[in-house]
Amino acid sequence: MTDPRPPFDPTHRPGRAPLGGLTRRHGLGAALALTLAGPRAWAATSSGHEEIKWEALVPPDWDPMKRFRLLNLALLNDGDAKTQKLMNEMRGIWDSAPTVAALDGRAVRLPGYVVPLDEVKGQLKEFLLVPYFGACIHTPPPPANQIVHVRLDQPVSGYKTMDTVWAMGTLRTVRRDSGESGLGVSGYQLADAKVERYKGPPGTGR
Repeated sequence: MTDPRPPFDPTHRPGRAPLGGLTRRHGLGAALALTLAGPRAWAATSSGHEEIKWEALVPPDWDPMKRFRLLNLALLNDGDAKTQKLMNEMRGIWDSAPTVAALDGRAVRLPGYVVPLDEVKGQLKEFLLVPYFGACIHTPPPPANQIVHVRLDQPVSGYKTMDTVWAMGTLRTVRRDSGESGLGVSGYQLADAKVERYKGPPGTGR
């Protein structure tokens, strides 16, 4: 049950249906649409950063659901011990999701949603950039190759959880565990990054 919308759509709010095969309730519908989405692409921008899409962060031969394709997920229930065991197994696979080595050191620009990590007196210093609304807030978090840890060069004000932004900086294939927060493992990092409000293509009204 994948989500037919594009990998980044700031108007989209995933549904909260029953488990129904480990899909939307756990964010998997959106995540699968991202990790298995269409052509990998990036384009140069006037800032000198390459504008990339989320699917560019996923190795083309990695299948996040390979282990689970033969299971009848529709029969699983939230409170079942087998479901929890399966979720833990999935979490392990997704936390170790591979990254794209060729992107290391590239100056990139990527749109996404903000999940604050370090915020003092309204000043945001670090956050996770995620590709769909509710990621890292609901469980499970996306695969590690769909979470970017952003460290800003200067703290910024006025940004809150799930705001849509452009983040830009030098991309590094650095894996980081969010620890006790449970927000997920990020497979990439943008260091000394800058952030700005998301604006979509001309005529979108965003």
